[in-house]
Order: sequence, then C-alpha cells, then structure tokens
Amino acid sequence: MEVKLATEAPLFAFGDDLTIVAWNAGAEELTGTPAEEAIGQPCWAVLGGRDDDGGVICHRQCSRGRLAHEGRPLPCLEMNIRCREGRRRIAVDTIAMHSAGGRLTVHVMRDAPAPVADDADPQGESAGPRPRLTPRQIDVLRLLGDGISARSIASMLWLTEATVRNHIRAVLRELGAHSQLEAVCRARCLGLL
Repeated sequence: MEVKLATEAPLFAFGDDLTIVAWNAGAEELTGTPAEEAIGQPCWAVLGGRDDDGGVICHRQCSRGRLAHEGRPLPCLEMNIRCREGRRRIAVDTIAMHSAGGRLTVHVMRDAPAPVADDADPQGESAGPRPRLTPRQIDVLRLLGDGISARSIASMLWLTEATVRNHIRAVLRELGAHSQLEAVCRARCLGLL
C-alpha cells in the first residue's frame, strides 16, 4: 500500500504489523532518519522510545497501535526517541485510519518540553514526595493503563496472578488511589507513565 503524507508536521504511518509504510520530510528533520532507512522497518526499532526513567516504551508488542486500531482514544504520549544527535524528547499523538486498503496508524510528532521537577508543580510550590514504585510495579501499572487484566499481566510477566494482585495493591496504596483507573490517572499526572 503506497501512502503519501503531504504535511509539514513530522509524522509517519505504520500498519498492523508495526512496519513503517510512510515517513515524511518532517519526520526526517525531527529524527535525522531518512525515509529510505525508516520505511519497511518496525516503528519500535526506528524510534527506540523510552520514558524519562529509561524504561522501554516502544517494543514489538506495542499496545498503542492495537488500541488505536480498536478505536480507543489515546492521550498524547511523551517519550525520548533515538535520533542522529542521541536522544530527543518528543510528544506523540496517535491517529487510527481505516479504509478499504486496510488499517493504518499515524503518529504525529513534535518536540516536548523537559519534564517538571519531581517535587514541584509549575508554580514552584511543593507537591510532596514522589511515590516510590519498583520497576515491576511500574510494569504492572503500565499494563493496567493499556487495559490488560491482572490474569493476562501475570501471564505476560511470568508471575502468578496473586503476585500481580499484590503489586496492584501496593501501587494503589503508594499512589493513594481507590481503584486501578484512579491509580493509572494519578501515575500519568505524576509522569510515572
């Protein structure tokens, strides 16, 4: 399927298999990666997206593309990507398109501001200590944010369901949340996800 992206905004498109089918001049300029190198490659391999703590965001089982294809609205995602100069912090908006030719996901990229300091809000007032979550608790929280059940998380992370539920309880306690949804929302607001 030939796709042309006629806009100056940096963006690229990929299919169900996460293979990039279109990479415009804006994406070339933002990342330093020419279209010839990006097209035909998995998007996760080209971007190498990581969160501010170095955790992997872009991977071969990306739930963002799947959720977009299911028609779910996705919030803007900020991440650090691989580019010619090293790493660059960007914001990504995701758009799913369905046509007779198939399904496509489009990522619109732009530079993102540096994250706000952990213990301060934008006005400079103290927001209290940042919650302390283990890397495994963040993994569980991220998967909860993707709408994955505790049973499926257990299978994906090679844990028992009881262990996953213990991690969920610890996350709820640490974030002061009363539900998994509230915990995911608080984590996003705090920049943990």
